[in-house]
Amino acid sequence: MSKPYDPSEEGAKMSFRDRMSYSDYLHLESVLDAQEPLSTAHDEMLFIIQHQTSELWMKLALHELGSAMRMIRTDQLEPSFKMLTRVARIFEQLNNAWDVLRTMTPSEYTEFRDALGQSSGFQSWQYRAIEFTAGNRNPAMLRPHMHKPELVAKLEAILEEPSLYDEAILLLSRNGFDVGADARRTDWREARAESEEVLGAWRIIYQEPLRYWQFYELAEKLVDFEDYFRRWRFNHVTTVERIIGMKRGTGGTSGISYLKKMLEVELFPELWKVRTSL
Repeated sequence: MSKPYDPSEEGAKMSFRDRMSYSDYLHLESVLDAQEPLSTAHDEMLFIIQHQTSELWMKLALHELGSAMRMIRTDQLEPSFKMLTRVARIFEQLNNAWDVLRTMTPSEYTEFRDALGQSSGFQSWQYRAIEFTAGNRNPAMLRPHMHKPELVAKLEAILEEPSLYDEAILLLSRNGFDVGADARRTDWREARAESEEVLGAWRIIYQEPLRYWQFYELAEKLVDFEDYFRRWRFNHVTTVERIIGMKRGTGGTSGISYLKKMLEVELFPELWKVRTSL
């Protein structure tokens, strides 16, 4: 009988009494102890982990979006492309997560739904932060977070600064493109109005991509991000409809009707309309 393999013979560290371990570095005890089902239903663990992991991915998306915006603001476009690509891939992961949640049937969800009370993904402040950061700004959506002033302060800070799309438009303005009133905006809290001038600027770029390659590539990175973001919203709708039908959401929204309205929101409207005008 052969001797069992011993990794320590090849230098693997086996004792971590005085060293930082994998678990120490990742604080795994805190992460893995954070699941506390409120019912005895088997599928509640799935529901909790689905949403906790989604929040972790959203945290990373916000990290990447913030860095990408700083790069665009300082005309460092190449690093921003990598960051925006990563954001799109994060939303690809978020999309795949719905496939796991869809293995839960309506009957299984009913077993623990009452335990949720009025908690709902509608109240995710990180989701709201992503929307605000990308450019979908609606200060009324601060209200679900008013019970936690520290979260409102974080969201207010986002509203005080240009959005990702604002930064892209300001970049065009700095480089000689006519973007109309968007070049003179100072109040970033409200959603911007669509602009013929901005549409025209993107049209020029798309008509001569080789001449304006960096701006063209930035535009496509933004569209790629929104493409995956829209798919995430669509998968959210179909997953919710599959599990609860037309019931109201636990947070009091109209459920499917509310989610379908969100499908109509465009983060970067001129970048979608330019395709028709080419």
